[in-house]
Amino acid sequence: MTELRDGADRLELMRSFLTVAETGTLSAAARRLGVSQPTISRRLQQLERLLGLRLLRRSTHGLSLTAEGERALAQARDLLDGWEALEASLRGARDAPRGLLRVQVPHAFGQDQLIAPLAEYLRSWPEAQVEWRLIDRAPDFIGGAVDCAIRVGWVEDPSVVAVLLAEVPRIAVAAPGLWGEGPPPETAAALAPLPWLALTTYYREELLLTHATEGTHRLALRPRMATDSLYALRAAALAGVGAAVLSAWVVAEDLAAGRLVRLAPGWQAAPLPVYLIYPAGRLQPARLREFIALIRARLPGIAGLTPR
Repeated sequence: MTELRDGADRLELMRSFLTVAETGTLSAAARRLGVSQPTISRRLQQLERLLGLRLLRRSTHGLSLTAEGERALAQARDLLDGWEALEASLRGARDAPRGLLRVQVPHAFGQDQLIAPLAEYLRSWPEAQVEWRLIDRAPDFIGGAVDCAIRVGWVEDPSVVAVLLAEVPRIAVAAPGLWGEGPPPETAAALAPLPWLALTTYYREELLLTHATEGTHRLALRPRMATDSLYALRAAALAGVGAAVLSAWVVAEDLAAGRLVRLAPGWQAAPLPVYLIYPAGRLQPARLREFIALIRARLPGIAGLTPR
């Protein structure tokens, strides 16, 4: 067995293991780290010999983590993040962000409204790279290799720091004439006869609409179409399939151009909270600290959101 003579060697082995776990293959890990595939394979074997544990299960279907590998994964991230924080501290200043930042964002929001702050971050820190993951479900900070997430909707996980940044107003809309002759419906009760679309992430068979002075109205639905995609819901509404409750920012241009019409203008569904979330107690490398700071500063001012 080859002896490891210093901590830097061990850190390199752990970084290689972490990269393989994140990318899923030796070849992808090698490309990310800029080394050969045999080098990655050799480092993994060295690490397993050093620890006396099998971390990865190899089969014809690829690589998967063993139980010991799962436990090692979270600790490897903490170890490498802690080393980066120590280096920055010993230099006597906050280190400039560098390396890969993994951010999970909602599909629609992450393709549209969040690109401007992402671009600002990348312009500000040229040595940082971002893996921008478009996923609507709650993030997995351990198995999913995520550094932070922006989540639209409520957060119930007590193990994370959740910073409420803004709210997304939601309004009822439809293609012109969906309601028949005459002006569009003005009241929540008048929406009941319309064909409806449902966004399964937030509503399916019932909508609770609120009015500043008239209170609440519960609207029962039998949706003609249900989807978990905000953009598919908008497209179906534009095609005249049915009425829908959509985030105001998604349909702002359609309303201005007359492609969609707002229904019952004084009524709206409960706004959705927008959170920045990240693991509690984990050391934060500079790339994560600066991204958190930028999002907290910029996101409340994004068009279509209500600051909190």
